[in-house]
Amino acid sequence: MAVVGIGVDVVDLARFRATLERTPGVRDRLFTPAEAALSVESMAARFAAKEALMKALRVPVALPWHDIEVATDDIGAPAFVLRGTAAEQVGDCTAHVSLSHDTSVATAFVVLER
Repeated sequence: MAVVGIGVDVVDLARFRATLERTPGVRDRLFTPAEAALSVESMAARFAAKEALMKALRVPVALPWHDIEVATDDIGAPAFVLRGTAAEQVGDCTAHVSLSHDTSVATAFVVLER
């Protein structure tokens, strides 16, 4: 296996929360129903993960937001569920994701391996 891409993104929680309050449609535009039901902190971390994946892929145009879902496995670890264009872009790579958030910031780190 070789690393073929890395990406990181950070989201300011106060700004993210304000955006969701000011523009309610953003929640449905950016997140799947399962993601939209989570806390603001968890949604911010998932938004960061989607951005970090696009950076790792070096895509020139944003992928459809709903093509990238961040779910958790049975022990609570985050994992991508990719569909459509996102799945095509990732191809035969394995996408690893790590999420974190505290009182003011959410962050995500993505590593692509082939």
